[in-house]
Amino acid sequence: MIIPLNEIAPETLQNLVEAFVLQEGTDYGEMEYDLEQKVNHVMMQLKSGQAFVQYSELHESVNIVCKDQIEN
Repeated sequence: MIIPLNEIAPETLQNLVEAFVLQEGTDYGEMEYDLEQKVNHVMMQLKSGQAFVQYSELHESVNIVCKDQIEN
C-alpha cells in the first residue's frame, strides 16, 4: 500500500529516508555523496513521483521503492 507523503509527519519522513540511504546496498555510482546529499536526492524522487513510501502488510514494514517496483 502506498502511503501519501502528506500523511507522514516531516520528521518521520526525514528519519525514514535517512534509514533508507544508510542501508547496505544503497549505491550511488562512482561519485561519493554525503548523507545530506543522498537524503535530498531521495526526497526529490519522492516528491516527483519517481519513488514512493510503501507499507507491506505481509512484512509489517515500510520501505521506499522506485515507481517500477511497486507491488499492488
